[in-house]
Amino acid sequence: MPIKVPAELPALDGLSAENIFAMDTQRAQAQNIRALNVGILNLMPNKIETELQILRLLSNTPLQINIDLIRIDETAPKNTPASHMNSFYHSFSQVRDKKYDGLIITGAPLGNIEYEDVKYWDKMTELMDWSRRHVQSTIFLCWAAHAAMYHYYGVQRELRDAKLSGVFEHKVLDEHDELMRGFDPYFWAPHSRVAEIPVSSYEAVKGLRVLAKSDEAGVYIAASDDKRLVYVTGHPEYDPNTLDQEYRRDTKAGIAPSIPANYYKHDDPSEPVMMRWKSHGNLFFTNWLNYYVYQTTPYDLNELSS
Repeated sequence: MPIKVPAELPALDGLSAENIFAMDTQRAQAQNIRALNVGILNLMPNKIETELQILRLLSNTPLQINIDLIRIDETAPKNTPASHMNSFYHSFSQVRDKKYDGLIITGAPLGNIEYEDVKYWDKMTELMDWSRRHVQSTIFLCWAAHAAMYHYYGVQRELRDAKLSGVFEHKVLDEHDELMRGFDPYFWAPHSRVAEIPVSSYEAVKGLRVLAKSDEAGVYIAASDDKRLVYVTGHPEYDPNTLDQEYRRDTKAGIAPSIPANYYKHDDPSEPVMMRWKSHGNLFFTNWLNYYVYQTTPYDLNELSS
């Protein structure tokens, strides 16, 4: 699929090395088609790594996509060079007048902080309200999913006794929903979070459907009836080694984390990682782009309504 990204973006080299087709801006401008416009609000500390993870999953479709990388504020991230942010990211103020076919809001390491104490919470709520008027369909990942449930419906999360980390089996609850099309009845997906929202809290929200859940990890995917809000409490975008990196980072920091469940062979960190969520991750994003975005978005984005 032709993802349109700046020619100098580091992720472009990574995609090319994996034989994933992405085109630069100059080539895309020569094509006379209506490309989809997708924004990525990247809240993760290591932005370059997250860019590659998400762009990889947006690559499995014949649709052309224009990508805007968005930052929530001007704070310099600790794990990403300022030159990278200045070269490739738009501030929210720069894109607030645009309209998007799709928007992806990543997770953030903020699970232990009260929402109102997050330094950019006011901007986050402004952006979430803006997305209802300016975006056809938005995916909220992990922390962003909990934040959106709180902001839109007043649903509060609950802190867990221990961090949920690992790869868990999930059951498809609505096989006829287009977002779940092609999924096996049971599939695996990674989680890494310290909070959860009970299944009953999702089910109590009018116009919201739980599409997949796990006995151990709870709700995994929920979506609004109008397909414009998608909540994913895990990380389908994770690379094979992401949970391993988190585990070894926390171990080095003296946190004494639990070994990620169902992740290493024989649950032994000295053994290889069992990668078994890649196909589900690709299918989820392909279905979202096709059925929740492309099939529903107006040709003229100015026709988007709240």
